[in-house]
Amino acid sequence: MLGVKSLLPRAGLAAAPESKNVLRVGVVAGALGNLKLIRVVGELFPEVVFENIAKDWLRQPLGDYAAVIVPVAWDCPDSISSAIERMARPSSTRIIVVFDGVDVATTHRLVRAGAVDVLTAPVTESALVVCLERLSGDVQNNPAQESGEIVAILKSGGGVGATTLACQCAAVIASRGGYRVCLADLDVQCGDAAVQLDLPRSASIADLLALGGNLEETQFQEVLGAHGSGLRLLAAPQDIMGLESISTQQIENLLSGLRRDFQLTLVDLPPAWTSWTTSVLNRADRIVLVTGLTVPHIQRAKRQLATLASLNLENASVLLACNQVGSEQQSSLSQKAAERALGRSIDIMIPEDRRVMTSASNQGLEVRQVKRGGKLDSALGVLADLIVDRSQGVIARRGAA
Repeated sequence: MLGVKSLLPRAGLAAAPESKNVLRVGVVAGALGNLKLIRVVGELFPEVVFENIAKDWLRQPLGDYAAVIVPVAWDCPDSISSAIERMARPSSTRIIVVFDGVDVATTHRLVRAGAVDVLTAPVTESALVVCLERLSGDVQNNPAQESGEIVAILKSGGGVGATTLACQCAAVIASRGGYRVCLADLDVQCGDAAVQLDLPRSASIADLLALGGNLEETQFQEVLGAHGSGLRLLAAPQDIMGLESISTQQIENLLSGLRRDFQLTLVDLPPAWTSWTTSVLNRADRIVLVTGLTVPHIQRAKRQLATLASLNLENASVLLACNQVGSEQQSSLSQKAAERALGRSIDIMIPEDRRVMTSASNQGLEVRQVKRGGKLDSALGVLADLIVDRSQGVIARRGAA
């Protein structure tokens, strides 16, 4: 990303990025036409830092920005639909659409979907000034409380290694830097992320509920244990906790607080459907469904996908990962046969390497610290890329390496 000094090398506009009064505004390349407009308008708004963001803004975490300015093409229905789908995700980042058409119906659709403003292309100086004035006032009167993204980890059944994958991928993402990452182990009856990450004293949801008060107000960065990779862990309770002892409202408050404090939170769910687990799935930006390459696991995964479809959460929002895949499984059930049974593709196959994975889990380490560069290490890196929803080009290059 390019800060204001790079984007506007001669303007000398913005306050220091660490200032609490700075408003970071991401601008998709080409949305505002040229840098001259930004320079001129930027002089009127010294509190605004303009930064370039990639054209694939639909696939990026946007939590660090007060707003993003994005182009939408009137003659491209997919562009409109994708923008509307992205705006439907829970986020405090304001979306300002630059629309190169005069279709009133489409403009109304964009506004109803969540666009805080729809500017006609090419954007004029006066239109951008009015938009930024409105944005500044809105942010001051309604400060952002949620920004990070939630990724729900859903199991097709017991024994698929979903918690292990969640621990490893959260650690991979955190160790790369650039993300404040949390793993919330909400498998309150069988969760063992604290054991796998060697964080036995990290606070659990039971601990937080016992303190009373609103979970949304918890300062998670201060109370959660920190792993060597940098990730923070909300552990499962040490004692078995009834699923019904957690309310949907408590979970929604929890997610709001986690969104505020972390750019990315992986939520490991129990293998049971409850009102509050359904709430997590509804509020998640993405869902990772973990299964195994056996007939029983594939059938259970199919049932999970059918349930997600009934909640309108299927297709693009669901990533399907097949874990612990060895030569024996592949010889008895091919990936193509599994995909035919599921009615969709498997996004990633994680190879089985019990020795390395067990060693990493027993020591609270990342797989790469046990065996760097192996097939398992590489696959975990690709899965981490998919979880943060990076571009397909990055994924392809990593896979080819």
